[in-house]
Amino acid sequence: MSTGRFGVPAGVMDAAIAVGVAATLLVTGLSGQHSGTFPDLLGYALLAAGGLALAARRRAPVLVLAVTGLCAAGHQAAGFDVPAVAYLFAVYAAVRAGHRTITVAASVIMLALLPLAALASGLHDTGEAFAQARGALELAWLIAAGAAGEALRQAERRAEEAERTKEETARRRADEERLHIARELHDSLTHQISVIKVQAEVAVHVARKRGEQVPEALLAIQEAGREATRELRATLEALRDDGTTPARGLDDVAELVERARTTGLDATLTIEGDRSDVPAAVDRTVYRIVQESLTNIARHAAAATASVRIDYRPGALAIRIDDDGKATLDAAPVPGVGLLGMRERVTALGGRLRAAPRGEGGFTVQAELPVDRTS
Repeated sequence: MSTGRFGVPAGVMDAAIAVGVAATLLVTGLSGQHSGTFPDLLGYALLAAGGLALAARRRAPVLVLAVTGLCAAGHQAAGFDVPAVAYLFAVYAAVRAGHRTITVAASVIMLALLPLAALASGLHDTGEAFAQARGALELAWLIAAGAAGEALRQAERRAEEAERTKEETARRRADEERLHIARELHDSLTHQISVIKVQAEVAVHVARKRGEQVPEALLAIQEAGREATRELRATLEALRDDGTTPARGLDDVAELVERARTTGLDATLTIEGDRSDVPAAVDRTVYRIVQESLTNIARHAAAATASVRIDYRPGALAIRIDDDGKATLDAAPVPGVGLLGMRERVTALGGRLRAAPRGEGGFTVQAELPVDRTS
């Protein structure tokens, strides 16, 4: 619920104003000379109803405008010469909500209807009827109420526009800074890493061609260069992403598996359960888990086969990727940046991730992500 200027909920404030206006109108009506006849009781009821209707002025400003106008005309016809205060509040609320044309039309009708209501109350002098109607709804107060509503509406629009402009400016600056970082990384690191990678690969190639044993340190440099190149490329792509490229998701997992087959890996994809819509964040996370897992299998596992299984369950989506690589319970690979990223993605969505060697050899990655089917 929205709050007012002093932290009071808007609904509570509207209710308090409605009760206050209704009480004021009733006290004003009771101060006149009235008996306990049915018209008088009806007049009191209309005075109270007109004030209490203001409790809904934010939710239904046009309806409240109509109700307060009819109540004002009604208590005038019942002989209660009471100012149409509730209607002025309704005019303010309707104009603030942007219903200017309807408010002007309703007010013109009210200015014509009140003299007729005064005549219906028993007045036979037309001039006196018009004077009473003018006293109930002064044109100056009517214009002031509408002007106040319009002024506040314009102020709120300017505030919203300023906030929107502020957010767009901040987003643009963030995009510019992100691109600047990407350029700096590309200029300062890409060339040096490429040189290291190429030199290491040439040294390894030359050593093997000569039949010499390749030093472990040189192999480590070669692998680190490849890994650094891959991570840097992924970082640059993330920094340059402007949100216009379609996000990859479940529909693209089959392409990942097919691409893994082109590297010589016997990869299979199995999908179980009834396919249903899943949140975009879950959709992207599944793709990244499969992508990272297949990449690690191809680069580190020395595996011949790999299986990807996606299982649609009630309220959850399960993913499992197995391989028959060299990982064992006694020689578990050291978790890298990719595995850490997967775990952070899954945890952020309230899911669970297990990544460990299998008892029969190889490695398994299992994740379960909650899916709210009612949303």
